[in-house]
Amino acid sequence: MSARDRKQIGATVRRLRKQRSMTQEDLAWRAGVNTTVVGRLERGERDPRLSTITAVARGLDVKPARLLDGLP
Repeated sequence: MSARDRKQIGATVRRLRKQRSMTQEDLAWRAGVNTTVVGRLERGERDPRLSTITAVARGLDVKPARLLDGLP
């Protein structure tokens, strides 16, 4: 996955989280992941695991594909 793809996923997660008036801590709790994971995902620092994408999507109440919209 390219850095551009990671940044795009991160921007989507951040936008959806803020639309729901959630903090990173709120999302981490709802997704069952560590707050650090959410922060790194939003900043596009690492290639996200499929399990992370799935958990974060669940925490945002969207389908995982929504986080990957627009990727090649």
